[in-house]
Amino acid sequence: MVSTQRLPASLTPLDVALTALLQRLEAVRPAELPLADALGCVMADMPSLQPLPAHDVAAVDGWALHSRDLVGASSYSPIVLSAPPVWVEAGEAMPHKSDCVVDRDAVEQVGSLAQALAEAIPGQGVRRAGCDIAGGTSAFATGRIVGPRNLLMAQSAGLVVLNVRRPRVRIVNVSAVGKAVTAHLILGCAQAEGAAIAFAEAAGRDAASIASAIGTDACDLLVTIGGTGVGRTDATISALSRCGEIIAHGLALQPGRTGAVGRVGAVPVVALPGAPDQALAAWWTLALAALDRLAGRGPRLKQTLPLSRKIASQVGLAEIVLLARTDEGWSPLAAGDLSLAAISRADAWMAVPGNSEGFAARTSVDAYILRE
Repeated sequence: MVSTQRLPASLTPLDVALTALLQRLEAVRPAELPLADALGCVMADMPSLQPLPAHDVAAVDGWALHSRDLVGASSYSPIVLSAPPVWVEAGEAMPHKSDCVVDRDAVEQVGSLAQALAEAIPGQGVRRAGCDIAGGTSAFATGRIVGPRNLLMAQSAGLVVLNVRRPRVRIVNVSAVGKAVTAHLILGCAQAEGAAIAFAEAAGRDAASIASAIGTDACDLLVTIGGTGVGRTDATISALSRCGEIIAHGLALQPGRTGAVGRVGAVPVVALPGAPDQALAAWWTLALAALDRLAGRGPRLKQTLPLSRKIASQVGLAEIVLLARTDEGWSPLAAGDLSLAAISRADAWMAVPGNSEGFAARTSVDAYILRE
């Protein structure tokens, strides 16, 4: 079959395509998930927590005493205690009117007589109420990704579920047989974002097979991989046209020129090219932005550092640059043409705007941090 796909005479600027993709896109409804399932999702809202610990507890094993009763005590001048000391284990509630915990050797007992051999200060050996979690606070902020440290706090506070946003992403792979490298890459990227993934493989590279793989299953974002060019077997754009509408095909993005954005009903669509570098460029600049909007996520982590050497860019194209962090700042690894070696070594990425010729050495630039 000969493809009927054609790239337009002019490429759509990246910012124009992104604005169209995000138009009318709203955050998905929150859902309660068990803590383990909420890992990697975006927090929707958080109830106010009770203080932890709820009351003063012993931080160490020892004798619970009142520091005021120990003033002046030493091994040379022991002070007889007016009441028997109470032994506490770490984590146990502090007895009434006690404000410190001293070591076993700091108290000497002879028959019914107990005497202190050392002084102590208020709070010594004690974990104060609310020292781990202050009452009325939240475990973490709305719009942030739920990580293992957040789960530690939630579990410690006694929570069993979290209210999170988890967009449903349907990924349709249209890559040629034996060319599933890009699909595995994008699938891993989507899973790292905490999305609920439904994966489908097109039975063939013709428009009918691709449209059938797209299906009618409900999702919040549709991502296709491969078949966006003008090759003899590229039919993804034709298939998407059957199912919905193409907003832009042919992007002023390097790499990623043959990428596309569209809609199937109310669902936004990002059509990624089949090559890994081109797919990543469109994923970073378009699909991630849509996912962030759907998840109600806050700003992504960026870092501002000076460039160790200049970046030259072609005017008219938004160009992806991969960066490695060094003692001198950001060191450009690749621009526009991204090798697999550069992709694997990169610590961050940035997009040089289409109206820019690049940046001179020592210019401070913002870059998005890549995390595993």
